[in-house]
Amino acid sequence: MAYYLGVMSGTSLDGLDIALIEQREQPHLLATHYIPMPADLRQDLLALCASGPDEIARAALAENRWASLAAQGIHHLLTNHGLAADAVRAIGSHGQTIRHEPARGFTVQIGNPALLAELTGISVVADFRRRDVAAGGQGAPLVPAFHEALFGHLGQRLAILNVGGFSNLSLIERHRPVHGFDCGPGNVLLDAWIERKRGQVYDADGAWAASGSVQAPLLSALLSDPFFAGSGPKSTGREVFNLTWLDAHLTRLPCYRDEDVQATLLELTARSIVESLCQAQRDTEALLVCGGGARNGALMNRLGQLLPTAKVASTAAHGIDPDWVEAMAFAWLAHCCLEGVPANRPSVTAAKGLRVLGAIYPA
Repeated sequence: MAYYLGVMSGTSLDGLDIALIEQREQPHLLATHYIPMPADLRQDLLALCASGPDEIARAALAENRWASLAAQGIHHLLTNHGLAADAVRAIGSHGQTIRHEPARGFTVQIGNPALLAELTGISVVADFRRRDVAAGGQGAPLVPAFHEALFGHLGQRLAILNVGGFSNLSLIERHRPVHGFDCGPGNVLLDAWIERKRGQVYDADGAWAASGSVQAPLLSALLSDPFFAGSGPKSTGREVFNLTWLDAHLTRLPCYRDEDVQATLLELTARSIVESLCQAQRDTEALLVCGGGARNGALMNRLGQLLPTAKVASTAAHGIDPDWVEAMAFAWLAHCCLEGVPANRPSVTAAKGLRVLGAIYPA
């Protein structure tokens, strides 16, 4: 039995999720803390997702701020829970992805784990993705092994869907290795479009999307991207799906109302998930949703409509708050690293074999 912390900062860049788990036979969530991302740091991190001047210095300064923010949140969580830093075996820190291009042999997450260890007095395990990429894998998604550990006992033909900035699936069946892959944009385009047009960082409950109408020509054009034609293993990021990509399609088509574009982007998220799920795992009995998308009522309703024979529900239906599944996963990945347990899955990432993931920064 041991305590671990997981720190997750996803592609949505809305903030840092911090989860405290107790690792027994299965991980148990004990406490959580959320820190909104400061607006200036969010802009700095977004800017690092594309080429620009003085990138090395800008990245170093941004990751120092990220680590300081994470340390503040960890101190807050431990104080509120009455737990000393030396009671925690390790922090699993995902860091912030600024580039993900496995086809070119690299993925980059920043977060200065050495500084985080120094500021917290707790050992940090970080840099989980690069070992899988070094072994020829996609480096993502990394959560399917955790999903299997958490939900595999349910004994169904099960799919776990994480909808953050991007969406990814974990497919769990008896007598078959867990499968998984990225489906495409989750919230990333929805968030970017509403921020551009309405100055809001996200579409609460999908209300704005629900006020519009899906535009079939635009949806067809978006779904024609080569990424959607491929089957897993596959992963993606802001390098592929961004406002520039969307604008290129919009300039070739008639003018649409802003809310109709939002409705079409929500349909793109739902359709790309369901079509890839139906291709990879027929007759799915249940789809459990986690991440920010689980709070989007319009998206959840649409998934249910597109999957009438499957039970579509939040992971909360099985006692796991959907907001904290990924942060829990990186706490668990830290445990796997320290125990020497391989945590990638070649059936998910196409790596050459099982690998122990992460680099250790002692306290």
